[in-house]
Amino acid sequence: MMRLRLRTKLTLSTALLTLAVVASLSAVYVARLTSLVIREANDRASFVTKQVFLQAQHALSDAAAQGRRPDSDSPQGVHEYVLRAFDQNAGLASVIDAALGYSQTIYEVTIVDHDGVALVSSDSSVLGRPVLRRTSLDNLARIGFFHQILVLYGPPRVYEVSFAFNLNREPFGEVRVGLSSVLLRDEVSPALRSAGLVVLGALIVSTLLAGVVSGFMLAPLTTISAQLDRISAGQYDPSPGQVPVFEGGGDELRQVSQKISQVGQQLRGVHEIFTTMRENLNQVMAGLEDGLLLFTSDSRAVMVSPAAQKFLGAPSDQFLGRCAPEIFPPGHPLRHALQFDGDGLHPVAAAEAEVPTPEGPKRVGVSVQVIAEKGTRMALVTLRDLDSLERIDTQLQVAERLSSITRVTAGVAHEFKNPLNSMRLWLETLKEALPKNQELPKQALEVLDNEIDRLDSVVKRFLTFTRPVEVRLEETQLADILKEVLNVARPQLERARVQSATLLPADVPPVNVDRQLIKQAIQNLVSNAVEAMPNGGKLSVVLSRRGDMAEIAIGDTGAGIPAEHRARIFQLFFTTRPGGSGIGLADTFRFIQLHNGSIDFNSEVGRGTTFRIELPLAL
Repeated sequence: MMRLRLRTKLTLSTALLTLAVVASLSAVYVARLTSLVIREANDRASFVTKQVFLQAQHALSDAAAQGRRPDSDSPQGVHEYVLRAFDQNAGLASVIDAALGYSQTIYEVTIVDHDGVALVSSDSSVLGRPVLRRTSLDNLARIGFFHQILVLYGPPRVYEVSFAFNLNREPFGEVRVGLSSVLLRDEVSPALRSAGLVVLGALIVSTLLAGVVSGFMLAPLTTISAQLDRISAGQYDPSPGQVPVFEGGGDELRQVSQKISQVGQQLRGVHEIFTTMRENLNQVMAGLEDGLLLFTSDSRAVMVSPAAQKFLGAPSDQFLGRCAPEIFPPGHPLRHALQFDGDGLHPVAAAEAEVPTPEGPKRVGVSVQVIAEKGTRMALVTLRDLDSLERIDTQLQVAERLSSITRVTAGVAHEFKNPLNSMRLWLETLKEALPKNQELPKQALEVLDNEIDRLDSVVKRFLTFTRPVEVRLEETQLADILKEVLNVARPQLERARVQSATLLPADVPPVNVDRQLIKQAIQNLVSNAVEAMPNGGKLSVVLSRRGDMAEIAIGDTGAGIPAEHRARIFQLFFTTRPGGSGIGLADTFRFIQLHNGSIDFNSEVGRGTTFRIELPLAL
């Protein structure tokens, strides 16, 4: 079906409305004219009947004056007398002929007796013969307009107007005037043609005027449509040259344009808010270790977190819009942990499955929460890496061990420090007392001296690590600290050919931290990340908000941490780097613990490592 443009619809509507109005007015005019023509014809016919009757009376008076009398008083004698009086009166014939010329609608004039036999008639063929009564013209005058038109333009018919008269106080006959529907139609037709021409002219003129006026009135809609096109394309703030200018100040189109501009500005704000929310959601989803899949009531996935990839073996966006049985088909490692009822999912409090990965089997915890509200049913599937949870538990144990070691080593270090000082003093005294020409004792003393220095260095590091740290909390924007650390590390990044990528949104609330301690912790992680990429790579630093916590994610594309080293990564003096002290990550762990925060990491051999720090927000 062809769709009409608004301008065409408006033009046709205006033209049809004008046509309806003009046609209605014309119909009323023609109806009144038709009724008037019929009434006038009826009046003229009535006048003619009376004139013919008067002349008939004169004919009878003239016959009486001339001494003519009926042959007998019988009805037959009177009838023949009247017939002779009418035939011999030239005035009566003249009046009948004049009546035919008086009105164009009069078809016939006849005088009949009480039996309907024609005595005198303009139609000589009916003289002496019975004439049937015709429909009265009053009936035609009383019916509706459309019926009148149907009669006038239907088959020819003759209507009559009659006038009854008496003779010797007895009903004798009638004067009948016949009127043809064809002759009546001839009088009405010019008016109908005129009305038709008026309607046609009005239709043509109204169509042209409507086309011109609608084109002029709807021209601003093109500009408004362009505004909407720009807004739909994301151009919420057009340049000054693109803003439509409507003359007239307060007309409706100007108001619509202004409202569209306001809507565009509101949409810009909504778009910015939505974009920020989507970025935050993506960041939150990207930072989740658990894989989340949200299914609608028809079991289609509407949300799949990026972490689900490591459980499902394919990018998360490939599962959007797919049904749960398609994502977890029969034979899938997670299928037996889920409870299906047809295509729908049933709640699962806790289940465990083993998923094969390139690094070996991975234990996965599975739970399903069903949310039903106001007739809507949704299912949230959570996939959790149980091995990672165990690793976190291991880190907690490391923290406890570090705390215990700190308490023990603080005393041990002091106990070592005093004997070492005494040993160094006596070693210097022994050096001075030893003869200069004895090489072997001299070499032995040098070895002892070096070992005492090394042991002294270890004790100093113990003391540094175990020394109580004074934490000076202040409200701080983590984005500022991250920028400072990256500025300091820029020369190191350039030398190592490492590219940095940062995402530091300004809407993350501040935290209450010791600025120097947190800065040192982040510097340790950045330095380790750069050293893990000796041949260049990419350093990513992302700041985000996760509930009441601020999260810092520092990732590299280095060699990764082997599985056998991950449980010891935060232990004091543990290092895999030649020349490393093994204190940096332990310090970082301790500094984060002092701020009631947490630190975790995930690593893949050959793909890199990402450390995540969480610190409470200053709410």
